[in-house]
Amino acid sequence: MAVQPLAGFRVLKTQHCVTGSMRHVYGYNGHDVSEEMLLGVGGGVGFVYWHQQGLAPFIGGRANARGEFEPLAGRRTGVKIEPHTTASARKAEQALLEMLQEGRPVMVQCDMGYLPYFDFGDTEYHFGGHVVVVCGYDPQAREVLVADRDGLHAVSMEDLEQARGSTHQPFPPRHTWYTFDFSAKRPPTADEVRQAIAEQARGMLEPPIRNFGVPGIRKAAQRVPKWAEMMDADALRWALFNTYIFISPVGGSGGGIFRYMFSRFLREAAGVTGETRLEESEEEFRRIGERWEELGEWFRRTSEAPEPASLLGECAGRFTELAEMEEGAWGRVRR
Repeated sequence: MAVQPLAGFRVLKTQHCVTGSMRHVYGYNGHDVSEEMLLGVGGGVGFVYWHQQGLAPFIGGRANARGEFEPLAGRRTGVKIEPHTTASARKAEQALLEMLQEGRPVMVQCDMGYLPYFDFGDTEYHFGGHVVVVCGYDPQAREVLVADRDGLHAVSMEDLEQARGSTHQPFPPRHTWYTFDFSAKRPPTADEVRQAIAEQARGMLEPPIRNFGVPGIRKAAQRVPKWAEMMDADALRWALFNTYIFISPVGGSGGGIFRYMFSRFLREAAGVTGETRLEESEEEFRRIGERWEELGEWFRRTSEAPEPASLLGECAGRFTELAEMEEGAWGRVRR
């Protein structure tokens, strides 16, 4: 590989693109905070069911997305994190190269469908909410080095520009990049950890609209069995497979639609707060993660079945059971 990482940049195997990228930057700056802690203190776990006309339905386990998560996780770890966007590819590239020349790795948002190291076969796939860290640059080859969940990848500046400037909905990246100020870095306090847990519990139990949280899981139980009425056979297969991606580790959830990661966060939270009962919730959310994994596999199998429309009703009970499990678990962790 011609292009080399910045001196001192340590490559990590990570779970989720956002927290993994943050952990790379944090580690480079001597701030050892786990992915799970970043996810938890940023209020990053939730649920959403969203079906926008003309797009595949979206089922996800994140909360505090679209520029809210990173600054909040930063504040609770003593780091000032600012997102920057521009409509100008030239300005975005200039900012990127200036930061690399200063010896700073750069966290950027991009469309994974334009990154050459992803293989989607014959399917055109676009997701503009993907986040990576650019950690090296070769001016002669016009190549950058990108740190992703599975390691390092050389990417041409042209491919990176296309990925950063994608206009595909629903998450166009808008050339977004982030700056970090570690001058006041510190571990999160016990009160901040408690507050973060309470915020995520409230989002799951008392969401602002019924597409989110536990009501959103119940809404999915009602809507997914009707997908065949809303789309043709090819679109249905893709919607089913796309849902599998976002539930499973393939899509960067760490598996179990982020519940495994949240479970491990609760283990750390018990140590920070001295609240040993959180260890009971750790085990509860791990079991919930297993149920989500089973549901994800159901979506994958159904996407490959000869007649997927005939099987859609099977998932209603699974979603309803998960809604009940999540409602109980979030209620207990909030108390």
